[in-house]
Amino acid sequence: MTVRVLIADDNPVVRIGLTSLLELEPDIEVSGEASSGPEALALAEEHRPDIVLLDVRMPGGGGLDVLPRLAEIARVLMLTYTDEPAVVSQALREGATGYLVHGSFDSHELAVAIRDTAAGGVRLSPPAAAVLLQGMPAAPAAGEGAAAANGGPPTGVDPEAVRRYRLSRRELEIAEQIVLGHTNSEIAQHLFIEEKTVKNHINRLFAKVGATNRSAAVALLLGLREDA
Repeated sequence: MTVRVLIADDNPVVRIGLTSLLELEPDIEVSGEASSGPEALALAEEHRPDIVLLDVRMPGGGGLDVLPRLAEIARVLMLTYTDEPAVVSQALREGATGYLVHGSFDSHELAVAIRDTAAGGVRLSPPAAAVLLQGMPAAPAAGEGAAAANGGPPTGVDPEAVRRYRLSRRELEIAEQIVLGHTNSEIAQHLFIEEKTVKNHINRLFAKVGATNRSAAVALLLGLREDA
């Protein structure tokens, strides 16, 4: 199945770059480009794309202004440089299916995010996931080796995900750091372990939950998406 994508960004260089990247994907088709929110809405109504890649701030009307109406037409994946907590929260609250921050993904991960969004998944860059996590109540984790069961600190990782994937204490610590958007280096410093060890733990964690990248892992660990 071909996924039809509408790109909405006021920067022509960004639009050209995204179009060039996505044209290399055999199952993704760029159905239009818009430089403002109102233009994106008009094109979406005309072409009925599967996915809208939507920037937040654009002259002549930003993405958030038309997001609720766009979300009635297509699945909306925010694609922006803005990671302000209030903006992320508003976008997710008003209908965005996912939120990607430029610089936190590569071209392959973008294509995967588009396919996953079209299939009903939720894609969040670590900065966006961290914002979502801040609004979630901390819950003691249950299951094999869970930190809370041993008097450890509460975590924002979904307790059901902890049980489903049978996360060990160390895996839960790594998972929490990933959800908070921390880099491998930051995780190593926080847990007082070598960065190489962090990479090994992350590879095992990804294999355990069935994720191929951080945004997919975050969605699974927060319970926003279930593995196949």
